[in-house]
Amino acid sequence: MKMANFTLHHLLPCLLFFAAPLVAFPASTPDDFLQCLSLHSGNAFAISKLVYTPMNSSYSSVLDITIQNLRFLTPFAPKPIYIVTPLNVSHVQAAILCSRRYGLQMRTRSGGHDYEGLSYLSEVPFVILDMVNFRLISVDAEDKTAWVQSGATAGELYYRIAEKSKTLGFPAGLCPTVGVGGHFSGGGYGTLLRKYGLAADNVIDAQLVDAQGRLLDRESMGEDLFWAIRGGGGGSFGVVVSWKVKVVPVPSIVTVFTILRTLEQNATKLVHQWQLVANKLPNDLLIRLILQSNNSGPNGTRTMQASFNTLYLGGVDSLLEVTRSSFPELNVTRQDCTEMSWIESAVYFAGFPKGTPLEILLNRSSNTKTFFKNKSDYVREPIPESGLEGMWERFFEEDEGVAQMIWNPYGGKMAEIPESAIPFPHRAGVLYKIQHITAWTTGGNEVAPKHVSWIRSFYSYMAQYVSKLPREAYINYRDLDIGMNNVIGSTSYKQASVWGKKYFKKNFDRLVRVKTVVDPENFFRHEQSIPPFSS
Repeated sequence: MKMANFTLHHLLPCLLFFAAPLVAFPASTPDDFLQCLSLHSGNAFAISKLVYTPMNSSYSSVLDITIQNLRFLTPFAPKPIYIVTPLNVSHVQAAILCSRRYGLQMRTRSGGHDYEGLSYLSEVPFVILDMVNFRLISVDAEDKTAWVQSGATAGELYYRIAEKSKTLGFPAGLCPTVGVGGHFSGGGYGTLLRKYGLAADNVIDAQLVDAQGRLLDRESMGEDLFWAIRGGGGGSFGVVVSWKVKVVPVPSIVTVFTILRTLEQNATKLVHQWQLVANKLPNDLLIRLILQSNNSGPNGTRTMQASFNTLYLGGVDSLLEVTRSSFPELNVTRQDCTEMSWIESAVYFAGFPKGTPLEILLNRSSNTKTFFKNKSDYVREPIPESGLEGMWERFFEEDEGVAQMIWNPYGGKMAEIPESAIPFPHRAGVLYKIQHITAWTTGGNEVAPKHVSWIRSFYSYMAQYVSKLPREAYINYRDLDIGMNNVIGSTSYKQASVWGKKYFKKNFDRLVRVKTVVDPENFFRHEQSIPPFSS
């Protein structure tokens, strides 16, 4: 059901950015761009109130509020000439047309969680199209569908679904402040991925403004472009203003637990065993693994801690039966488990304490801002215990609590969907995905070289244990270490293939073909956007 009158609707290494000017203006004047916006939006007063320049008192707060990676929240990071915060589709169309006219690059931001700052940084004169006002959500519980605008967050979507039904949910991410625009564009996964796949697997329609300013839906954009935007990564094909998704059934009661084990509590053998069983468990059960070092060993000694973080779509009695038969080594007890509603589990997995009101999901401001550098891997063969022990040794080389790995099991629905169904190709044969994390809150950017060097070294060590030819990576965990010679506007197909094959495998060539047709001039571009063949 479409909504009546509904306006439907993450760099180069940081040192390169530090060398860039704070704000570089094009040949045209600011007034020219603003007049163009007014002309094409149809409402001069309205659009003028939605554009921020460095002269506006609110400019810095609007720019900074959703930036999650503090590495890029510095006075030396390049700033946009304009920030446009559209209220309706005509504003989006005007921003695209006027940016093209005056030779400005456009970066589209929905939540600001992109790992390399691609939605709010550029080394050339640019505009940010910030979708913060595109937040309408309409849920049809009877039809089991929802329209959600790209500036809405995952938390807002979960909350609005729960308002309509306690037995419906959606398979997107754990962090409630992630904007759905970028999240869905790159795939998007969470605790329901083994049951229902990715967020992008559950998109059934979309509305997009292309480089010519046309508003297109699934029918008018065609199946090739609709395929590309569901997992092909944000910022390459147009501005998706809204998504239509299938909401999915969830039981009235789910069960969660988080069990902690250290090296002294046999964590190495448990982690190894987890690799053998996690992707073979029933689809209703997800046990993800969080690995980090801390001083929780005997007498405060340094150790590794493994957290087995679990969602089961059912009650505790059934969960205990499954774990006792499939993963008895973990020794799950009734006391470890908590029953709750699915929407309460969204709050739990977001890291909030028990009893936190559900309304926390509506909070768009994040308390998780850190300095960080992350990477990703896919594992197709279990890592031997000797490999795990080598990992622990390297973790101890980094500061306590800074390094972390999150292992998300696959199998289930993820193994059933063909690699070519959408651009996201990491399917059958994947045991689990790794997110490599180094995140710190003290020392700021002065200690960034130390931590970034550590994670690059650790990533090199892991090469022997992860997928090969290509070494796969997740597009929503952008990593500009892959293909560092990218140049905006001149990235060749050969250059882009370096990272494109890792993110998309064989689907990369199809994405390039789609790009060549829908945006041959490469207006929508960034350091790891899909290039047309002509570039």
